[in-house]
Amino acid sequence: MKKSLSYILLLLSIISYAQPNTDVFLFDLSLKDGQLLLSNFKNISDNEGYDNQPSFMNQDILFYSGTRNGQTDIVKYDIETGRMKWISATEGSEYSPLKIPKRNRASAIKLEKDGTQKLYIYNLKKNVSKPLVDDITIGYHTWFNEKIIVSSVLEDGGLSLYITDFSEQKNYKIDTNIGRSLHKIPKSEFVSYISMTNDKWEIRSLNPNTKETELIAYTLPNSKDLCWTINGTILMGRGDVLYKLNPTTDIRWKKVASLKKYGVKNITRLATSPNGNRIAIVGEKTEIDNSNQEIEVIEDVETLEPVLENVAWIAGNWKGEAFGGITEENWSKPSGDSMMATFKLIKDGTVSFYEIEIIREIENSLVLQLKHFHGNLKGWETKDETVDFPLKEITADTVVFEGMTFERVSENEMNIYVDIDKENGSVETVTFNYTKE
Repeated sequence: MKKSLSYILLLLSIISYAQPNTDVFLFDLSLKDGQLLLSNFKNISDNEGYDNQPSFMNQDILFYSGTRNGQTDIVKYDIETGRMKWISATEGSEYSPLKIPKRNRASAIKLEKDGTQKLYIYNLKKNVSKPLVDDITIGYHTWFNEKIIVSSVLEDGGLSLYITDFSEQKNYKIDTNIGRSLHKIPKSEFVSYISMTNDKWEIRSLNPNTKETELIAYTLPNSKDLCWTINGTILMGRGDVLYKLNPTTDIRWKKVASLKKYGVKNITRLATSPNGNRIAIVGEKTEIDNSNQEIEVIEDVETLEPVLENVAWIAGNWKGEAFGGITEENWSKPSGDSMMATFKLIKDGTVSFYEIEIIREIENSLVLQLKHFHGNLKGWETKDETVDFPLKEITADTVVFEGMTFERVSENEMNIYVDIDKENGSVETVTFNYTKE
């Protein structure tokens, strides 16, 4: 009964994804003067219904799940000729088609009419398929190599991260509460996935050999899908805008381009070609169509000088909730080359701890420093010790320190994101949502 319920829940989730009338859009992708440029727009599915989940078989062939006769089947699309071929003709529906490394085969999720769901293998020359994994209910997957897949598995009403090793015939559970976007990271021995455990969703790396995971970056807020360029840049979409972040060089997400002029909105799935010069984007279309014109690059968000006047909006009496209690944070206006704050956490009617915080100008930059105190004012740190957060960047609505970020939501609301080291070596980001009195 429990297994049948899981199938029904997964079926309902897939049906909910199928409701939008999505299409697969193809662009050329290039790098010019440090900017990513998209050009040569084409709607390659242009079909009523659910056309989604693209992946590149090679540089010139694209797979996606396309709608026909009231169900979804695998489409093989030739980019050079524009020809499409259906490579599945089963009574069920197929989702998430992928080329299997070093084999002339594809894998896809097959959903039968009775709700049974399994990962299948498909012969690309013959209309023949058979189950590949049938002991766990896989929703999404990616190939690490020809012997190992990493997958999002439906479990306990959510998605869990699994590794399936075909040489060992074993499944290994790695993480829980993850997303659907799984990708082999280019030029590496890692796979990326999105952890949704914390308020700020995390893009994490998984080493399938050691089964260890590490934080790479935080997602574009509320975005579930990403892809990688061959130079290690992550792309995500929100609305009609494409964003990028290079985890080794960028502090925050930067706007790449708007697809509004092409009539593309509600961007979701993304995929790049093996040599990196093409990108497939899933979205919903409008009536606008400006085919074969280069997309206008959006100017990036302006960074501000590291001076107190550019962070003065933090000043005020802020209240919120965190750690199961009531929090209060009072920031003074800039004076004497600094801003000062007091913080306290009240839990079960008692003060759990206090903080004294300052932001001060030092060596042509800013630094946030704080000290903790127990409820009886006995200090956590030694007499001369402080916890320091050097400044990384200031924009009109964000102040980014190493390990702590202030985000202005409105004149009377802000979020503070604090990275807290855990005993197991991982980092948890705690969100403090404040309103100003």
